[in-house]
Amino acid sequence: MRKETLYVFTSLVSICFFILTACTPSHHKDTGNHAVKLVMEDQYTLVSEKHYVRDYPPLDASGNINVVVEIPGGTSDKWEVEKSTGALAWEFREGKPRVVQYLGYPGNYGMIPRTLLPEELGGDGDPLDVIIIGPVVPRGSIVSARPIGILKLLDNGEQDDKIIAVSLNSQLGNIFTLEELNHKFTGVTEIIKIWFSNYKGPKRMESKGFGSVNEAQAVIKTAIEAYQSKLSVAAQQNAPADTDKQGH
Repeated sequence: MRKETLYVFTSLVSICFFILTACTPSHHKDTGNHAVKLVMEDQYTLVSEKHYVRDYPPLDASGNINVVVEIPGGTSDKWEVEKSTGALAWEFREGKPRVVQYLGYPGNYGMIPRTLLPEELGGDGDPLDVIIIGPVVPRGSIVSARPIGILKLLDNGEQDDKIIAVSLNSQLGNIFTLEELNHKFTGVTEIIKIWFSNYKGPKRMESKGFGSVNEAQAVIKTAIEAYQSKLSVAAQQNAPADTDKQGH
């Protein structure tokens, strides 16, 4: 077996092993999952009692991030929150529900409400993405998680960073940095980087390495402020029109 083939094979086996170990339910008290009333509108649309982007806070009372889980760990169906409706929908591509043609996600994947990566700073204008390492939680759940770092990525030249966080309700709940994660679970960050660098196919995603917990917090802060700024601009633009309507 060629060295390159052996390396890829070992990496893929490691991903599967990590998903199984990280997703094992813990015996800790559940402190991170928030009850959300969900309705399946149809087989492709999941609706929360509130607008997923607009109506949930980005941070909890302890300063941890709130994450809407779009794709449970170990699965490949590509669901995402629609910014306009606030619903969680199965993404369609070429008329078919999209399934990622790769191994299942190496953690619970989702987004932080009331955030956006501004286009003027190289972002895509979408909410900030998060990968949560820990037990699998159902799609549509809102989970409090602790950010411990960031994977810096470019998707066709656009900034597409992924916040790396740990579930508070797991054996990883006492981890605070990427260094601690690697010390306790050797190779995990490399697995995450390999996965995100390849899941869209060759040369689609470009990895720029990892950032510290402080860098992750700075990106989160910028994304929250960018969302708030967008709301303020929209309110100012709509104010005259609302006034005019009331005058008629």
